[in-house]
Amino acid sequence: MDKEFTFKGGIHAPHFKEQTEKMPIEDAIEPKYVVIPLSQHIGAPCEPLVAVGEHVKVGQKIGESKAFVSAPVHSSISGTVKRIELHQTPGGSKVKSIVIESDGLFEVHESVNPKGNIEDLSKDEILGIIKDAGLTGMGGAGFPTHVKLSPPKDKQIDTFIVNGAECEPYLTADHRIMVEKSDLVLLGIRAVMKAVGVKKCFIAIEKNKPDAIEEMQKKVEGIEGIEVAPLEAKYPQGDEKRIINAVTGREVPSGGLPMDVGCIVDNVGTVATIGNVILTGMPVIQRVTTVTGSAISNPKNLYIRLGTLFSDVIEQCGGFSEEPGKILNGGPMMGIAQFTTEVPVIKGTSGILVLNRKDANVPEPSNCIRCGKCVDACPVHLQPYLISRQAILKRFDDAEKTYAADCIECGSCSFICPAKRPLVETIRIAKKEILAKRKKAVK
Repeated sequence: MDKEFTFKGGIHAPHFKEQTEKMPIEDAIEPKYVVIPLSQHIGAPCEPLVAVGEHVKVGQKIGESKAFVSAPVHSSISGTVKRIELHQTPGGSKVKSIVIESDGLFEVHESVNPKGNIEDLSKDEILGIIKDAGLTGMGGAGFPTHVKLSPPKDKQIDTFIVNGAECEPYLTADHRIMVEKSDLVLLGIRAVMKAVGVKKCFIAIEKNKPDAIEEMQKKVEGIEGIEVAPLEAKYPQGDEKRIINAVTGREVPSGGLPMDVGCIVDNVGTVATIGNVILTGMPVIQRVTTVTGSAISNPKNLYIRLGTLFSDVIEQCGGFSEEPGKILNGGPMMGIAQFTTEVPVIKGTSGILVLNRKDANVPEPSNCIRCGKCVDACPVHLQPYLISRQAILKRFDDAEKTYAADCIECGSCSFICPAKRPLVETIRIAKKEILAKRKKAVK
């Protein structure tokens, strides 16, 4: 396919992927203990299914909620439950978590069994497998996958898009998954297409990953209904509404969801994990994470057991090469800064980025010069400078009228601003106030 897909707006940020884009995925060192948060997803938190002192095995379900919008959690090691306590997580809050000490045996639970051929599984069986495995969006959002794949009957879905854009600078985990685990990606695609009942699938990959495009094109050659869609390398190409617009030309309405325009989008890491669950029966206990940045001694792409502390992961990468200026869960544009490395890798940890003091330095902001660059860059077609001013003045009703709630917090406005205004940070405050007011009104 010669056509190059894209969307209006966005920025061309430096990729900074050279450190790890050619680095094969390595298995991370098995941790001596793990901290498994009971909420790693959007939706209701889980309740523990185990008690302190209990012995658990790899793949055993240890937390679950009866709510539909939720996802169970599983033990990533075998050993003894030492504590159930509040623990700091990469999302910035303390969450009830299960602390497990490894016995070094990594004994697999009896419930872990291959799920058979997709041809022999019904739609409901596939959705049940995905739910029981604890699948959530592994690109960072953490939305339960079985919910996304269960649209209301009045929403007719005709297109499935596999999001392999990975537009966030520094991160290469999805890139390596497509190069090294393309069989699992294809198996996951087939499972999703059957579960949702769609006949058309696009694997959307930015053009700065030619080896991934080539590998996936080889894998889907001759398969009807599945094709690779090369994307212009532009940020935030990986946002699901932008990728829908780029690939199909459809526009998700303000406040709407992809299913409103007949689409479902899943991150390629999520899709590959679905393939692995079908093939092996192992639930979500590991993920591929890029560990990189100017203050990391040996950047790597690692296959890490969930619950492993950032400190242990960084140590496996040779530790800090110099004093860190900032540590992020995720990438530099949408990642969350961490004040400690004693937080666990969770399902949405696509990257651990450690920048030195020079790279982490943020210039002092100056006055807005109303140049309009933030307006041109905004992929949602908002007026960031205006919403930011409304937020600073606490005019949240005005911010709501200018569609602040539609902001996807991609950071394009802050990146492009010559005055270095904290645009996305102030807009985020307005969003929280608006959403809190709406929630209160509903109650």
